[in-house]
Amino acid sequence: MIRYLRLIFLAVLGVALLVVALANRAPVPVRLLPDDMAALTGLTWAMELPLFLVIFGGIILGVLIGFVWEWFREHGHRATASQKSREVTRLERELAVLKDSTSVPPKDEVLALLDKR
Repeated sequence: MIRYLRLIFLAVLGVALLVVALANRAPVPVRLLPDDMAALTGLTWAMELPLFLVIFGGIILGVLIGFVWEWFREHGHRATASQKSREVTRLERELAVLKDSTSVPPKDEVLALLDKR
């Protein structure tokens, strides 16, 4: 059921994106800098693109910037988790060594079998 809902959602999203693209086919100039600043610096790069490419490119760029921002923001959490994981592994090894060194073999064979579990 969820699979069909996902497919229906993707189909509706695809149709909506197609409608937006068809409605915004007119070419628009995309400039690197505003006209006054471009004249001052000499960087007059410009390109004509369909408006829907500019819209979709802005959405994709915004999502990518958000992903990178969150990845940097969560770096501290990942570092702490890695440090704690190494500490747990070290403590488990230390506990295993302590159990082996302090364990007294039971005198009864049945108790010895139970302790191995």
